[in-house]
Amino acid sequence: MAVIHAKQALLAEGWASNVRLTIAEGVITAIEPDASPGAGDVAVDTLLPALGNLHSHAFQRAMAGMTEFRQAGRDSFWTWRELMYRFMDRLTPEQIEAIAAQVYVEMLEAGYASVGEFHYVHHQPGGAPYDNIAELSERIFAAASQTGIGLTHLPVLYSYGGARQTELNAGQRRFGNDVDRFQRLVERAAAALGNLPGDARIGIAPHSLRATSPADLARALAENGQGPVHIHIAEQPREVQEIEAWLGARPVEWLLDHQEVDDRWCLIHATHMTDAETRNMAATGAVAGLCPITEANLGDGPFNGPDYARAGGRFGIGSDSNVNISLTEELRTLEYSQRLRDTGRNVLIPGEGSVGAFLYTSAAQGGAQALARASGAIAPGKLADLVAIDSRSAALCALSRDHLLDGLVFAAKDNVVSDVWSAGRHVVRGGHHVGRDAVFETYRAAMEELVSV
Repeated sequence: MAVIHAKQALLAEGWASNVRLTIAEGVITAIEPDASPGAGDVAVDTLLPALGNLHSHAFQRAMAGMTEFRQAGRDSFWTWRELMYRFMDRLTPEQIEAIAAQVYVEMLEAGYASVGEFHYVHHQPGGAPYDNIAELSERIFAAASQTGIGLTHLPVLYSYGGARQTELNAGQRRFGNDVDRFQRLVERAAAALGNLPGDARIGIAPHSLRATSPADLARALAENGQGPVHIHIAEQPREVQEIEAWLGARPVEWLLDHQEVDDRWCLIHATHMTDAETRNMAATGAVAGLCPITEANLGDGPFNGPDYARAGGRFGIGSDSNVNISLTEELRTLEYSQRLRDTGRNVLIPGEGSVGAFLYTSAAQGGAQALARASGAIAPGKLADLVAIDSRSAALCALSRDHLLDGLVFAAKDNVVSDVWSAGRHVVRGGHHVGRDAVFETYRAAMEELVSV
């Protein structure tokens, strides 16, 4: 059992002072407002529900800064993708584990308590499977175990090189599986997941409509009837055009017409939607998985946020390519993308109120749903996914409670985070992950080896 005493905490029902919170077996068991601290309590300033990072490709963290040099012609998502393929084809299992551990330390220090790993590198360079088909999934599990982050593992079904079931190209062969081999991989990964704490989860991730087929998608869903389902859906205009030319409908439209999309689903990069698609997606109860830093970095375009919010749509945030892991920056970039498009202020909120509070609490709830975690709020029975921030910092000290989350989202940096608990595991203390030095030394050695090849 562990006990936290917070000077103030954002509970499910609102702000409270002098909150004493008890955790047992990773779950919040008791909350006592207006309480005095007890001997042995962990004392913090301001306690919030921690967000889940709902979309990560951990290995891409190691190529941050390598793709910002303009080549001849016009750069785009598609030119970036070719560079990513070449980089990825050099990674060893040991390097993938080291990169993932470093990424997860950075996520935890930024205030995330959990991550959805959209894991699509499965095989050796050239496409031959490892003797253990789940070798690279188990490397992700090792990184999660070492760092204490809550993991929702999402093995990716990637069968084709593009729309119309084209063959995989050389850069995609480490991803490739037909449905039979994919199912074997999922089953092996699910068995190995038992070595992680009980809050770990597994789902599936059909990569995109262009990387599968209607028949393969239907079969994969039928064989995996429980757990989260994540899919890249409408990231790029070219992708939308290719799917419409092949399947006769835009990606979001086609998916909603042909699958029972519900609250199990997370639609990643639902960037290019019509007004009707926006309303219809919101009505399903699915989560829009938004990755504003990566979407800006890749030139994807802004999400249709105001209409989606007015329709009651659910959303969460992810760090995707991990080019810059910052919880506060993801949230502010999401709002700023709407302001730049609409030439207005305080855009992404239905009605009146605190934009920061709407963004933070909505992303906390949406991320928890997308990752199948009983978290997203501070309440008895919820997982103890918690983050403590210092309201005495320069960015926050002048703000009342009504504006504190506005300050966190729009004025603060992630260094206001003092402590993080993931399912009760106290992994960030005094602003630093408890294992950061050892993890970084392993990461640095792996990167020196990688760049020397």
